[in-house]
Amino acid sequence: MPYGKTEYIIAIDLGTSGPKVSLFDTNGQFVDSEFENVPLLLFPNGGAEQRPEDWWSAITKAAKRLLTKRTVPTDAIIAINCTAQWSGTVPVDEDGNNLMNCVIWLDSRGAEHIKRITSGPIMFKGYSIPKLIRWLRLTGGAPSHSGKDSIAHILYIKNELPEIYNKSYKFLEPKDYINLKLTGRFAASFDSITLHWVTDNRDISNVKYDDKLVKISTIDRQKLPDLLPTVEILGPIKKEVAVEWGLPENLSVVIGTPDIQSAAIGSGAVRDFESHFYIGTSSWLICHVPFKKTDLFHNMASIPSALPGKYLLATEQECAGACLNFLKDNIFYHQDELQKETEPQDVFEVLNRIAQGVPAGSGKVIFTPWLLGERTPVDDHHIRGGFHNLSLNTTREHLIRAVFEGVAYNGRWLLGYAEKFVKRQLDAINIIGGGAQSKVWCQICADVFDRPIRQVKHPIQANARGAALLASMALGRVTVDEIAERTHIANTFEPTPENRDIYDELFKEFTRIYSSTKGYHARLNRPKKVKRYSRR
Repeated sequence: MPYGKTEYIIAIDLGTSGPKVSLFDTNGQFVDSEFENVPLLLFPNGGAEQRPEDWWSAITKAAKRLLTKRTVPTDAIIAINCTAQWSGTVPVDEDGNNLMNCVIWLDSRGAEHIKRITSGPIMFKGYSIPKLIRWLRLTGGAPSHSGKDSIAHILYIKNELPEIYNKSYKFLEPKDYINLKLTGRFAASFDSITLHWVTDNRDISNVKYDDKLVKISTIDRQKLPDLLPTVEILGPIKKEVAVEWGLPENLSVVIGTPDIQSAAIGSGAVRDFESHFYIGTSSWLICHVPFKKTDLFHNMASIPSALPGKYLLATEQECAGACLNFLKDNIFYHQDELQKETEPQDVFEVLNRIAQGVPAGSGKVIFTPWLLGERTPVDDHHIRGGFHNLSLNTTREHLIRAVFEGVAYNGRWLLGYAEKFVKRQLDAINIIGGGAQSKVWCQICADVFDRPIRQVKHPIQANARGAALLASMALGRVTVDEIAERTHIANTFEPTPENRDIYDELFKEFTRIYSSTKGYHARLNRPKKVKRYSRR
Protein backbone atom coordinates (compact mmCIF):
# COMPACT_ATOMS: atom_id res chain seq x y z
CA MET A 1 0.00 0.00 0.00
CA PRO A 2 1.25 3.59 -0.50
CA TYR A 3 3.55 4.75 2.31
CA GLY A 4 1.96 7.46 4.44
CA LYS A 5 -1.34 5.69 5.10
CA THR A 6 -1.95 3.98 8.44
CA GLU A 7 -0.19 0.63 8.57
CA TYR A 8 -0.60 -2.17 11.10
CA ILE A 9 1.37 -4.96 12.78
CA ILE A 10 0.12 -8.31 14.06
CA ALA A 11 1.80 -9.11 17.39
CA ILE A 12 1.68 -12.60 18.89
CA ASP A 13 2.35 -12.77 22.63
CA LEU A 14 2.68 -16.41 23.71
CA GLY A 15 2.46 -16.40 27.49
CA THR A 16 2.31 -19.39 29.81
CA SER A 17 -1.48 -19.12 30.08
CA GLY A 18 -1.87 -18.88 26.31
CA PRO A 19 -1.37 -16.61 23.30
CA LYS A 20 -2.74 -13.13 22.69
CA VAL A 21 -2.90 -12.14 19.04
CA SER A 22 -3.16 -8.37 18.73
CA LEU A 23 -3.28 -5.56 16.20
CA PHE A 24 -1.30 -2.32 16.64
CA ASP A 25 -0.52 0.53 14.32
CA THR A 26 3.13 1.21 13.56
CA ASN A 27 3.26 3.81 16.39
CA GLY A 28 2.34 1.15 18.94
CA GLN A 29 -1.28 2.19 19.41
CA PHE A 30 -3.47 -0.76 20.40
CA VAL A 31 -6.36 -1.65 18.09
CA ASP A 32 -7.78 -5.06 19.04
CA SER A 33 -6.84 -8.45 20.46
CA GLU A 34 -7.97 -12.06 20.90
CA PHE A 35 -6.81 -14.61 23.47
CA GLU A 36 -6.85 -18.42 23.75
CA ASN A 37 -6.00 -20.51 26.81
CA VAL A 38 -3.52 -23.40 26.66
CA PRO A 39 -3.00 -26.01 29.38
CA LEU A 40 0.06 -26.23 31.61
CA LEU A 41 1.32 -29.74 32.40
CA LEU A 42 3.09 -30.23 35.75
CA PHE A 43 5.00 -33.39 36.72
CA PRO A 44 6.82 -34.72 39.80
CA ASN A 45 10.38 -33.58 40.54
CA GLY A 46 9.95 -30.14 38.99
CA GLY A 47 8.58 -31.00 35.55
CA ALA A 48 6.65 -28.32 33.62
CA GLU A 49 5.67 -28.68 29.97
CA GLN A 50 3.29 -27.42 27.30
CA ARG A 51 2.26 -28.95 23.99
CA PRO A 52 3.56 -26.92 21.01
CA GLU A 53 0.60 -28.11 18.95
CA ASP A 54 -1.67 -26.48 21.57
CA TRP A 55 0.22 -23.20 21.06
CA TRP A 56 -0.15 -23.28 17.30
CA SER A 57 -3.81 -24.29 17.40
CA ALA A 58 -4.58 -21.50 19.90
CA ILE A 59 -2.62 -18.89 17.90
CA THR A 60 -4.44 -19.88 14.72
CA LYS A 61 -7.85 -19.69 16.39
CA ALA A 62 -7.12 -16.30 17.95
CA ALA A 63 -5.64 -14.90 14.72
CA LYS A 64 -8.57 -16.01 12.58
CA ARG A 65 -11.07 -14.58 15.09
CA LEU A 66 -9.19 -11.29 15.17
CA LEU A 67 -8.89 -10.96 11.40
CA THR A 68 -12.49 -12.02 10.76
CA LYS A 69 -13.63 -8.87 12.58
CA ARG A 70 -12.15 -6.72 9.75
CA THR A 71 -11.17 -4.07 12.31
CA VAL A 72 -8.52 -2.82 9.86
CA PRO A 73 -8.06 -3.42 6.12
CA THR A 74 -6.15 -6.66 5.63
CA ASP A 75 -3.93 -5.10 2.97
CA ALA A 76 -2.86 -2.46 5.55
CA ILE A 77 -1.16 -5.15 7.68
CA ILE A 78 2.55 -5.07 6.81
CA ALA A 79 4.27 -7.39 9.30
CA ILE A 80 3.88 -10.00 11.99
CA ASN A 81 6.10 -10.44 15.05
CA CYS A 82 6.06 -12.97 17.87
CA THR A 83 7.19 -12.61 21.45
CA ALA A 84 6.94 -15.51 23.87
CA GLN A 85 7.78 -16.98 27.23
CA TRP A 86 11.55 -17.35 27.50
CA SER A 87 13.79 -20.24 28.57
CA GLY A 88 11.75 -22.99 26.99
CA THR A 89 12.99 -25.80 24.73
CA VAL A 90 11.24 -27.44 21.78
CA PRO A 91 13.20 -30.23 20.04
CA VAL A 92 12.25 -30.45 16.35
CA ASP A 93 13.23 -32.70 13.45
CA GLU A 94 14.42 -31.55 10.02
CA ASP A 95 10.82 -31.20 8.82
CA GLY A 96 10.03 -28.86 11.72
CA ASN A 97 7.92 -31.36 13.65
CA ASN A 98 8.19 -31.14 17.44
CA LEU A 99 9.45 -34.41 18.91
CA MET A 100 7.99 -33.91 22.41
CA ASN A 101 6.33 -31.29 24.57
CA CYS A 102 8.14 -28.02 25.21
CA VAL A 103 10.12 -28.06 28.46
CA ILE A 104 9.17 -24.58 29.71
CA TRP A 105 10.76 -21.99 31.96
CA LEU A 106 9.22 -23.45 35.14
CA ASP A 107 10.91 -26.84 34.66
CA SER A 108 13.84 -27.66 36.98
CA ARG A 109 14.52 -31.30 36.07
CA GLY A 110 17.86 -30.43 34.50
CA ALA A 111 19.39 -29.14 37.75
CA GLU A 112 21.54 -32.23 38.41
CA HIS A 113 22.93 -32.14 34.88
CA ILE A 114 23.86 -28.46 35.22
CA LYS A 115 25.91 -29.30 38.30
CA ARG A 116 28.00 -31.70 36.23
CA ILE A 117 28.94 -29.18 33.54
CA THR A 118 29.62 -26.38 36.03
CA SER A 119 31.89 -28.48 38.26
CA GLY A 120 35.67 -28.70 38.21
CA PRO A 121 38.75 -29.18 40.42
CA ILE A 122 38.73 -25.62 41.82
CA MET A 123 35.22 -24.47 42.77
CA PHE A 124 33.49 -21.24 43.82
CA LYS A 125 29.80 -21.15 44.70
CA GLY A 126 29.26 -24.41 42.84
CA TYR A 127 31.15 -23.36 39.70
CA SER A 128 34.52 -24.35 38.30
CA ILE A 129 36.52 -21.11 38.51
CA PRO A 130 38.03 -21.31 34.98
CA LYS A 131 34.61 -22.07 33.47
CA LEU A 132 32.96 -19.35 35.52
CA ILE A 133 35.48 -16.76 34.38
CA ARG A 134 34.82 -17.64 30.73
CA TRP A 135 31.03 -17.57 31.16
CA LEU A 136 31.12 -14.22 32.91
CA ARG A 137 33.55 -12.66 30.45
CA LEU A 138 31.78 -13.81 27.29
CA THR A 139 28.09 -14.13 28.23
CA GLY A 140 27.70 -11.86 31.26
CA GLY A 141 26.31 -14.68 33.41
CA ALA A 142 26.41 -18.42 33.97
CA PRO A 143 23.97 -21.37 33.92
CA SER A 144 21.64 -21.25 36.91
CA HIS A 145 21.85 -24.20 39.29
CA SER A 146 18.05 -24.11 39.50
CA GLY A 147 17.93 -26.09 36.25
CA LYS A 148 15.45 -23.67 34.69
CA ASP A 149 17.64 -22.28 31.90
CA SER A 150 17.39 -23.55 28.33
CA ILE A 151 20.74 -25.30 28.57
CA ALA A 152 19.42 -27.34 31.52
CA HIS A 153 16.36 -28.40 29.51
CA ILE A 154 18.54 -29.64 26.66
CA LEU A 155 20.81 -31.52 29.07
CA TYR A 156 17.74 -33.12 30.68
CA ILE A 157 16.64 -34.33 27.25
CA LYS A 158 20.15 -35.49 26.33
CA ASN A 159 20.68 -37.49 29.52
CA GLU A 160 17.20 -38.77 30.30
CA LEU A 161 15.52 -38.87 26.88
CA PRO A 162 18.46 -39.79 24.61
CA GLU A 163 16.27 -41.06 21.79
CA ILE A 164 14.65 -37.62 21.52
CA TYR A 165 18.03 -35.90 21.70
CA ASN A 166 19.48 -38.05 18.93
CA LYS A 167 16.48 -37.42 16.64
CA SER A 168 16.54 -33.65 17.26
CA TYR A 169 17.67 -31.48 14.35
CA LYS A 170 17.42 -28.21 16.34
CA PHE A 171 16.45 -27.08 19.82
CA LEU A 172 14.28 -23.96 19.62
CA GLU A 173 12.96 -21.40 22.08
CA PRO A 174 9.13 -21.02 22.05
CA LYS A 175 9.34 -17.77 20.05
CA ASP A 176 11.68 -19.36 17.54
CA TYR A 177 9.41 -22.41 17.20
CA ILE A 178 6.46 -20.16 16.32
CA ASN A 179 8.67 -18.37 13.79
CA LEU A 180 9.47 -21.77 12.26
CA LYS A 181 5.74 -22.42 11.92
CA LEU A 182 5.26 -18.99 10.34
CA THR A 183 8.19 -19.03 7.89
CA GLY A 184 9.75 -22.50 7.74
CA ARG A 185 13.14 -21.11 8.90
CA PHE A 186 15.18 -22.49 11.82
CA ALA A 187 16.75 -19.50 13.61
CA ALA A 188 17.21 -17.78 16.97
CA SER A 189 17.74 -14.11 17.81
CA PHE A 190 20.79 -12.65 19.54
CA ASP A 191 18.79 -12.36 22.77
CA SER A 192 16.65 -15.51 22.73
CA ILE A 193 19.81 -17.68 22.70
CA THR A 194 21.29 -16.07 25.83
CA LEU A 195 20.09 -18.65 28.37
CA HIS A 196 21.88 -21.43 26.51
CA TRP A 197 25.10 -19.84 27.85
CA VAL A 198 27.11 -20.77 24.74
CA THR A 199 27.45 -17.37 23.03
CA ASP A 200 29.93 -14.52 23.06
CA ASN A 201 27.82 -11.42 23.83
CA ARG A 202 30.61 -8.87 24.19
CA ASP A 203 29.75 -7.34 20.82
CA ILE A 204 25.99 -7.07 21.15
CA SER A 205 25.70 -6.22 17.46
CA ASN A 206 27.35 -9.50 16.49
CA VAL A 207 26.51 -12.24 18.99
CA LYS A 208 28.04 -15.58 18.02
CA TYR A 209 28.58 -19.08 19.35
CA ASP A 210 31.80 -19.69 21.26
CA ASP A 211 33.35 -23.08 20.49
CA LYS A 212 34.76 -23.56 23.99
CA LEU A 213 31.46 -22.72 25.70
CA VAL A 214 29.65 -25.11 23.36
CA LYS A 215 32.16 -27.81 24.29
CA ILE A 216 31.65 -27.13 28.02
CA SER A 217 27.88 -27.40 27.52
CA THR A 218 28.26 -30.93 25.99
CA ILE A 219 25.53 -29.96 23.49
CA ASP A 220 26.18 -30.72 19.81
CA ARG A 221 26.70 -27.43 17.96
CA GLN A 222 24.76 -28.58 14.89
CA LYS A 223 21.64 -28.92 17.03
CA LEU A 224 21.66 -25.18 17.80
CA PRO A 225 19.97 -22.70 15.41
CA ASP A 226 21.64 -19.97 13.38
CA LEU A 227 21.64 -16.51 15.01
CA LEU A 228 20.15 -13.25 13.69
CA PRO A 229 19.59 -9.72 15.09
CA THR A 230 16.20 -9.05 16.72
CA VAL A 231 15.25 -6.51 14.02
CA GLU A 232 16.00 -8.88 11.14
CA ILE A 233 13.24 -9.80 8.69
CA LEU A 234 13.16 -13.60 8.97
CA GLY A 235 11.19 -14.01 5.77
CA PRO A 236 7.74 -13.85 4.25
CA ILE A 237 4.92 -15.74 5.92
CA LYS A 238 4.36 -19.27 4.56
CA LYS A 239 1.75 -19.28 1.84
CA GLU A 240 -0.43 -21.89 3.56
CA VAL A 241 -0.51 -19.85 6.79
CA ALA A 242 -1.34 -16.64 4.92
CA VAL A 243 -4.20 -18.38 3.11
CA GLU A 244 -5.61 -19.99 6.26
CA TRP A 245 -5.47 -16.77 8.29
CA GLY A 246 -6.56 -14.52 5.42
CA LEU A 247 -3.36 -12.42 5.23
CA PRO A 248 -1.30 -11.01 2.35
CA GLU A 249 1.13 -13.62 1.04
CA ASN A 250 4.09 -11.22 1.09
CA LEU A 251 3.69 -10.32 4.78
CA SER A 252 7.06 -9.84 6.53
CA VAL A 253 7.85 -11.89 9.65
CA VAL A 254 10.35 -10.28 12.05
CA ILE A 255 12.54 -12.62 14.10
CA GLY A 256 11.53 -10.81 17.29
CA THR A 257 12.44 -11.28 20.93
CA PRO A 258 11.39 -13.11 24.14
CA ASP A 259 8.82 -11.68 26.54
CA ILE A 260 11.17 -9.91 28.95
CA GLN A 261 12.88 -7.97 26.17
CA SER A 262 9.63 -7.12 24.35
CA ALA A 263 8.05 -5.97 27.62
CA ALA A 264 10.95 -3.59 28.12
CA ILE A 265 10.04 -1.96 24.81
CA GLY A 266 6.28 -2.07 25.33
CA SER A 267 6.59 -0.51 28.79
CA GLY A 268 7.95 2.67 27.19
CA ALA A 269 10.93 2.61 29.59
CA VAL A 270 13.49 2.38 26.80
CA ARG A 271 16.08 4.97 27.83
CA ASP A 272 18.98 3.97 30.10
CA PHE A 273 17.96 3.53 33.76
CA GLU A 274 14.22 3.93 33.05
CA SER A 275 12.64 0.93 34.74
CA HIS A 276 9.48 -1.12 34.61
CA PHE A 277 7.91 -3.71 36.93
CA TYR A 278 5.95 -6.56 35.39
CA ILE A 279 3.23 -8.55 37.15
CA GLY A 280 2.06 -11.51 35.10
CA THR A 281 2.31 -15.21 35.92
CA SER A 282 5.84 -14.29 37.04
CA SER A 283 7.32 -10.86 37.75
CA TRP A 284 10.47 -8.90 37.00
CA LEU A 285 12.01 -5.45 37.40
CA ILE A 286 14.12 -4.32 34.45
CA CYS A 287 15.89 -1.34 32.95
CA HIS A 288 18.25 -0.71 30.05
CA VAL A 289 21.85 0.02 31.03
CA PRO A 290 24.87 1.28 29.06
CA PHE A 291 27.27 -1.35 30.44
CA LYS A 292 27.95 -5.07 30.68
CA LYS A 293 27.97 -6.32 34.27
CA THR A 294 27.12 -9.40 36.34
CA ASP A 295 25.94 -9.91 39.93
CA LEU A 296 26.42 -13.66 40.30
CA PHE A 297 25.42 -13.63 43.97
CA HIS A 298 21.90 -12.37 43.18
CA ASN A 299 21.41 -13.95 39.74
CA MET A 300 21.35 -10.64 37.85
CA ALA A 301 23.22 -9.51 34.75
CA SER A 302 23.07 -7.09 31.85
CA ILE A 303 22.40 -9.05 28.67
CA PRO A 304 21.70 -8.19 25.01
CA SER A 305 18.51 -6.17 24.66
CA ALA A 306 16.07 -6.32 21.78
CA LEU A 307 17.04 -2.72 21.05
CA PRO A 308 20.14 -2.66 18.81
CA GLY A 309 23.31 -1.79 20.69
CA LYS A 310 21.72 -1.81 24.16
CA TYR A 311 22.08 -3.97 27.27
CA LEU A 312 19.22 -4.91 29.59
CA LEU A 313 19.40 -5.57 33.32
CA ALA A 314 17.72 -9.00 33.44
CA THR A 315 15.88 -10.27 36.52
CA GLU A 316 12.95 -12.60 37.06
CA GLN A 317 10.85 -13.82 39.97
CA GLU A 318 9.00 -17.09 39.60
CA CYS A 319 5.48 -16.42 40.92
CA ALA A 320 3.41 -13.22 41.01
CA GLY A 321 -0.01 -13.36 39.35
CA ALA A 322 0.32 -17.15 39.66
CA CYS A 323 -0.16 -16.65 43.40
CA LEU A 324 -3.66 -15.22 42.89
CA ASN A 325 -4.47 -18.16 40.61
CA PHE A 326 -3.20 -20.48 43.33
CA LEU A 327 -5.47 -18.81 45.88
CA LYS A 328 -8.44 -19.05 43.51
CA ASP A 329 -7.91 -22.54 42.07
CA ASN A 330 -6.26 -24.43 44.93
CA ILE A 331 -7.93 -22.84 47.96
CA PHE A 332 -11.19 -20.99 47.28
CA TYR A 333 -12.65 -22.94 44.34
CA HIS A 334 -10.82 -26.26 44.46
CA GLN A 335 -13.11 -29.07 43.38
CA ASP A 336 -13.62 -31.39 46.36
CA GLU A 337 -16.37 -32.44 48.79
CA LEU A 338 -16.28 -29.09 50.57
CA GLN A 339 -16.73 -27.08 47.38
CA LYS A 340 -20.10 -25.35 47.48
CA GLU A 341 -19.56 -22.02 45.74
CA THR A 342 -19.36 -21.45 42.00
CA GLU A 343 -16.48 -19.30 40.85
CA PRO A 344 -17.82 -15.89 39.74
CA GLN A 345 -17.00 -14.76 36.23
CA ASP A 346 -15.36 -11.60 37.59
CA VAL A 347 -13.43 -13.43 40.32
CA PHE A 348 -10.34 -11.23 40.02
CA GLU A 349 -12.45 -8.08 40.29
CA VAL A 350 -13.97 -9.53 43.47
CA LEU A 351 -10.49 -10.23 44.87
CA ASN A 352 -9.49 -6.66 44.03
CA ARG A 353 -12.51 -5.23 45.83
CA ILE A 354 -11.87 -7.36 48.90
CA ALA A 355 -8.17 -6.40 48.99
CA GLN A 356 -9.09 -2.73 48.67
CA GLY A 357 -11.23 -2.96 51.81
CA VAL A 358 -8.51 -4.42 54.07
CA PRO A 359 -6.17 -2.00 55.89
CA ALA A 360 -2.53 -1.89 54.78
CA GLY A 361 -0.51 -4.71 56.34
CA SER A 362 -3.30 -7.33 56.27
CA GLY A 363 -3.39 -7.59 60.06
CA LYS A 364 0.38 -8.32 59.92
CA VAL A 365 -0.20 -11.51 57.94
CA ILE A 366 2.74 -11.97 55.54
CA PHE A 367 2.52 -14.04 52.37
CA THR A 368 5.72 -15.30 50.74
CA PRO A 369 5.13 -15.94 47.00
CA TRP A 370 7.85 -18.58 46.44
CA LEU A 371 5.41 -21.28 45.36
CA LEU A 372 7.83 -22.71 42.81
CA GLY A 373 11.17 -21.55 44.17
CA GLU A 374 12.84 -18.26 43.28
CA ARG A 375 15.34 -16.88 40.74
CA THR A 376 16.21 -13.36 41.89
CA PRO A 377 17.49 -11.95 44.15
CA VAL A 378 18.12 -15.53 45.35
CA ASP A 379 18.58 -18.50 43.04
CA ASP A 380 16.80 -21.10 45.16
CA HIS A 381 14.47 -23.66 43.62
CA HIS A 382 13.88 -25.41 46.99
CA ILE A 383 12.32 -22.43 48.81
CA ARG A 384 8.53 -22.47 49.11
CA GLY A 385 5.84 -19.94 49.94
CA GLY A 386 3.32 -19.64 52.71
CA PHE A 387 1.16 -17.50 54.96
CA HIS A 388 2.93 -16.37 58.12
CA ASN A 389 1.71 -14.93 61.42
CA LEU A 390 -1.83 -16.32 61.19
CA SER A 391 -4.02 -15.99 64.27
CA LEU A 392 -7.58 -16.81 65.29
CA ASN A 393 -8.47 -13.30 64.13
CA THR A 394 -7.19 -13.88 60.59
CA THR A 395 -9.91 -13.90 57.93
CA ARG A 396 -10.04 -14.77 54.26
CA GLU A 397 -9.94 -11.04 53.53
CA HIS A 398 -6.53 -10.79 55.24
CA LEU A 399 -5.20 -13.69 53.17
CA ILE A 400 -6.34 -12.09 49.92
CA ARG A 401 -4.68 -8.74 50.56
CA ALA A 402 -1.58 -10.49 51.93
CA VAL A 403 -1.07 -12.15 48.53
CA PHE A 404 -1.10 -8.75 46.78
CA GLU A 405 1.31 -7.38 49.39
CA GLY A 406 3.59 -10.44 49.33
CA VAL A 407 4.21 -10.05 45.60
CA ALA A 408 5.01 -6.37 46.23
CA TYR A 409 7.42 -7.24 49.08
CA ASN A 410 9.17 -9.66 46.73
CA GLY A 411 9.42 -6.90 44.13
CA ARG A 412 10.85 -4.47 46.71
CA TRP A 413 13.43 -7.13 47.67
CA LEU A 414 14.48 -7.22 44.03
CA LEU A 415 14.37 -3.43 43.67
CA GLY A 416 17.02 -2.99 46.37
CA TYR A 417 19.51 -5.21 44.55
CA ALA A 418 18.65 -3.70 41.15
CA GLU A 419 19.46 -0.23 42.51
CA LYS A 420 22.79 -1.52 43.85
CA PHE A 421 23.48 -2.99 40.41
CA VAL A 422 22.91 0.31 38.58
CA LYS A 423 24.32 2.41 41.48
CA ARG A 424 21.38 4.82 41.56
CA GLN A 425 17.81 5.07 42.75
CA LEU A 426 15.19 3.99 40.24
CA ASP A 427 12.54 6.65 40.60
CA ALA A 428 9.16 6.51 38.82
CA ILE A 429 8.60 2.90 37.76
CA ASN A 430 6.30 1.95 34.88
CA ILE A 431 4.08 -1.05 35.65
CA ILE A 432 2.75 -3.54 33.07
CA GLY A 433 1.25 -7.00 32.82
CA GLY A 434 -2.10 -8.47 33.80
CA GLY A 435 -1.57 -7.58 37.46
CA ALA A 436 -1.03 -3.95 36.50
CA GLN A 437 -4.71 -3.73 35.54
CA SER A 438 -5.46 -3.78 39.27
CA LYS A 439 -5.44 -0.27 40.74
CA VAL A 440 -5.18 -1.65 44.25
CA TRP A 441 -2.10 -3.68 43.29
CA CYS A 442 -0.52 -0.61 41.67
CA GLN A 443 -1.13 1.40 44.84
CA ILE A 444 0.24 -1.37 47.06
CA CYS A 445 3.40 -1.46 44.92
CA ALA A 446 3.76 2.33 45.21
CA ASP A 447 3.40 2.11 49.00
CA VAL A 448 5.71 -0.90 49.46
CA PHE A 449 8.39 0.33 47.00
CA ASP A 450 8.07 3.94 48.23
CA ARG A 451 8.25 4.99 44.57
CA PRO A 452 5.71 6.51 42.15
CA ILE A 453 4.19 3.72 40.06
CA ARG A 454 3.09 4.65 36.51
CA GLN A 455 0.39 2.39 35.07
CA VAL A 456 0.97 2.08 31.33
CA LYS A 457 -2.19 2.25 29.22
CA HIS A 458 -3.39 -1.25 28.22
CA PRO A 459 -0.79 -2.81 30.56
CA ILE A 460 -1.72 -6.39 29.67
CA GLN A 461 -0.74 -5.62 26.05
CA ALA A 462 2.79 -4.39 26.86
CA ASN A 463 4.56 -7.53 25.58
CA ALA A 464 2.58 -7.49 22.36
CA ARG A 465 3.06 -3.73 22.03
CA GLY A 466 6.81 -4.25 22.35
CA ALA A 467 6.70 -6.89 19.62
CA ALA A 468 4.72 -4.57 17.35
CA LEU A 469 7.11 -1.67 17.96
CA LEU A 470 10.12 -3.89 17.30
CA ALA A 471 8.58 -4.88 13.95
CA SER A 472 7.91 -1.22 13.24
CA MET A 473 11.58 -0.46 13.99
CA ALA A 474 12.68 -3.29 11.68
CA LEU A 475 10.66 -1.70 8.87
CA GLY A 476 11.95 1.81 9.60
CA ARG A 477 8.63 3.20 10.79
CA VAL A 478 9.63 4.26 14.34
CA THR A 479 12.75 5.11 16.40
CA VAL A 480 13.67 4.32 20.01
CA ASP A 481 13.13 7.92 21.17
CA GLU A 482 9.69 7.97 19.55
CA ILE A 483 8.75 4.84 21.53
CA ALA A 484 9.36 6.68 24.81
CA GLU A 485 7.50 9.79 23.64
CA ARG A 486 4.43 7.87 22.44
CA THR A 487 3.89 5.72 25.54
CA HIS A 488 0.64 6.66 27.27
CA ILE A 489 0.41 6.51 31.08
CA ALA A 490 -3.11 5.79 32.33
CA ASN A 491 -2.54 6.58 36.03
CA THR A 492 0.28 7.52 38.37
CA PHE A 493 0.13 6.12 41.93
CA GLU A 494 2.06 8.06 44.58
CA PRO A 495 3.21 6.39 47.84
CA THR A 496 0.83 6.83 50.79
CA PRO A 497 2.87 8.36 53.66
CA GLU A 498 0.73 6.86 56.44
CA ASN A 499 1.46 3.32 55.15
CA ARG A 500 5.23 3.77 55.25
CA ASP A 501 5.84 2.44 58.80
CA ILE A 502 3.74 -0.73 58.51
CA TYR A 503 5.23 -1.70 55.16
CA ASP A 504 8.80 -1.02 56.29
CA GLU A 505 8.20 -3.24 59.34
CA LEU A 506 6.63 -6.09 57.38
CA PHE A 507 9.18 -5.95 54.58
CA LYS A 508 12.03 -6.45 57.07
CA GLU A 509 10.25 -9.53 58.43
CA PHE A 510 9.59 -10.75 54.87
CA THR A 511 13.33 -10.95 54.12
CA ARG A 512 14.00 -12.54 57.52
CA ILE A 513 11.45 -15.25 56.72
CA TYR A 514 13.58 -16.31 53.76
CA SER A 515 16.73 -16.54 55.88
CA SER A 516 15.00 -18.51 58.63
CA THR A 517 13.13 -20.98 56.40
CA LYS A 518 15.53 -21.72 53.52
CA GLY A 519 17.23 -24.54 55.45
CA TYR A 520 14.18 -26.66 56.14
CA HIS A 521 12.72 -25.93 52.70
CA ALA A 522 15.93 -27.30 51.18
CA ARG A 523 15.63 -30.46 53.28
CA LEU A 524 11.95 -30.91 52.45
CA ASN A 525 12.15 -30.22 48.72
CA ARG A 526 15.53 -31.62 47.69
CA PRO A 527 14.93 -34.68 45.44
CA LYS A 528 15.45 -37.90 47.36
CA LYS A 529 18.33 -40.06 46.26
CA VAL A 530 17.31 -43.62 45.52
CA LYS A 531 19.20 -46.07 47.68
CA ARG A 532 20.76 -48.90 45.74
CA TYR A 533 21.36 -52.26 47.38
CA SER A 534 23.85 -54.78 46.09
CA ARG A 535 22.84 -58.39 45.67
CA ARG A 536 24.76 -61.07 47.53
